[in-house]
Amino acid sequence: MNLLYEEGGDIKIATVQSASGAGDAESWQATSLSGKKIKLKAKEVWLRFDKPQAQAVMDEATVLSKDIDLQLLWDCAPEEEFGLVDVSHEYFGAQATIPQQVSLGIALQGAPVFFRRKGRGRFQRAPLEQLQAGLAALERKQKELEQQSAWQQELVAGRFPETLKSSAQQLLFSPDKNTTAYKALTAACSETGESPAQLMIRCGAVDSPLAYHQGMFLKTYFPNGAAHSQSVGVDQAAYTAAIAELPLADVKAFSIDDSGTTEIDDALSVTELEDGGYRIGIHIAAPGLAIAKDDPLDQVARARMSTVYFPGDKITMLPDSVIEQFSLDEGASRPALSIYVDIDAEGLANRDSLQMRAEMVPMAANLRLEDIEHLVSEESLRDEGATYPYRKELAILWMAAKHLHAARQEKRVTNGLRAEQLGLIDPNALARDFHFQIQDINGVQRVEIVPRQRGSILDTIVAEWMIFCNSASGQLLADHGLPGLFRTQKGWGPLRTRMQTTPGPHEGLGLDYYAWCTSPLRRYSDLVNQWQLIALAKHGVTAKMVAPFPPRDAALMGIAADFESSYQTYGEYQDRLEKYWCLRWATQDGESKNVHVRHLKEGMSRLELVPLHLPIPELAGHPRLARAEVVLTDVDLLQLSAAVRVLEIETKLEMPEVSADEDGSAA
Repeated sequence: MNLLYEEGGDIKIATVQSASGAGDAESWQATSLSGKKIKLKAKEVWLRFDKPQAQAVMDEATVLSKDIDLQLLWDCAPEEEFGLVDVSHEYFGAQATIPQQVSLGIALQGAPVFFRRKGRGRFQRAPLEQLQAGLAALERKQKELEQQSAWQQELVAGRFPETLKSSAQQLLFSPDKNTTAYKALTAACSETGESPAQLMIRCGAVDSPLAYHQGMFLKTYFPNGAAHSQSVGVDQAAYTAAIAELPLADVKAFSIDDSGTTEIDDALSVTELEDGGYRIGIHIAAPGLAIAKDDPLDQVARARMSTVYFPGDKITMLPDSVIEQFSLDEGASRPALSIYVDIDAEGLANRDSLQMRAEMVPMAANLRLEDIEHLVSEESLRDEGATYPYRKELAILWMAAKHLHAARQEKRVTNGLRAEQLGLIDPNALARDFHFQIQDINGVQRVEIVPRQRGSILDTIVAEWMIFCNSASGQLLADHGLPGLFRTQKGWGPLRTRMQTTPGPHEGLGLDYYAWCTSPLRRYSDLVNQWQLIALAKHGVTAKMVAPFPPRDAALMGIAADFESSYQTYGEYQDRLEKYWCLRWATQDGESKNVHVRHLKEGMSRLELVPLHLPIPELAGHPRLARAEVVLTDVDLLQLSAAVRVLEIETKLEMPEVSADEDGSAA
């Protein structure tokens, strides 16, 4: 005897091997068509039959079930609950065969829109209203499947569907996985073996791998676009009132930056004193005088936390109009927060002379590294006949910078670190600074990557005096019990450098206090610290009563955490785009390029000419800085990877360690 039953939603047939019990308690030991041994009870069995053979019945019933007219079956079925045999007589007639009955079982089980299951082998037809709604849903589903198939075919053929072009960015970067469009895209990717980004680039929905990398970042961190609202700016009445009370500094300040710097937020001045010494001024752009905590501009800056830098462009923290108003551009007096310190004729700083003022600072010049760096040397600084601008002032700043550097190195050595060399450029060292120049030539982008060795005299002057300014600011905040955003570094490990709201040492720089304050136009941490310092400059010992952030302020702690996260994310994006342009540089003149690399550690190496790091397992066992000639092939601009084949490993070249503060910039 054969038994028809349901298992896991499927209709199956088993052949009885033995039986026990009687009536409703009857049960059977049986073997399914797949050979599985099972036990069935009477209540689980839909139909019993001896002939035809089980497999023949199932084969014929499967074919017949595909031709069942479900609407006719629904019409034939009674209003009340019914069984399989009952409805088979209505549909096929009184002489319905076993295969026909089984086919109806398969059809009923697979038609939940038409029939409700009421028990094993028992059904009831759906009410007319529900049937109509279900059929409408099935029709919609069928149309969606047809649309999905049509879109899938277009995508596979390399054409992006016209109706999806307006939502291409969302489909790639933040898709709704339940939509027909997403299902068509994933199905097309499965068929072609491509990633969604690769397929959409091939179809023209995304312009290039560069557009993909940029779009992914913007969609995540700037979903409303990177442009600033035209309605947000400095309130002119508040600005006028803020600067009206500021005294005019009796200095001629100048800045030192590269030609690409547009946010000039720091400058220096040197004033001769009657006793033969000098007063050094470090002048920091002061947007904090006109931007108040929680006002619209603050909300913009707090949302962004920092300017985002990357090759060829940047996303500024503050609107251009605000930057133009506060940038220390030459030819005008600009509001600034100044820190002054006196040095003697030998260049030694007297920290007891430290002063801080909010004032208008006359900007006499914006010096550009490209114009004068090659002219500045120990010899030319001593040569009174040298004609480049601010030679005397630079000589004084350099003399004092050497003392500042020496004092820091004593503390570094005390902290167990090696002393850094000063003002020397090692011609064999790997360059750490690069200028990416991207040009559009006949519709094709080309990149030129120009290395710049760090460590010149001008580099050191700017670095040492900005470090001094950050250190002095941290000390002033600490001495007056004001919280701020302090940059600390203590101990070892990946998390040894952190941002915190209480003072702490920065062992790598050899400082007891260090609070970023020299870049308030491009870092929110510096703007926050500037607010605290302005309160101190204006109110002295009572600053804690009026400062925007009192001690143990929870909001300030949240800002510290948010800034750390954003600053790291933006740095990773800059690294990602630099890697993209390095790979473009490697392929823009051909499919492969022979280059020299230096082994760093554990098989990771860096190209000598550009800041591209690549894993080269063949060099893992070689000494650090071992040099090799390699060829780059199979460059993937989406995955940002390349295959490396070693041509020759050269003799080890010893080079000194490169030292710097933890983020690579002193300011």
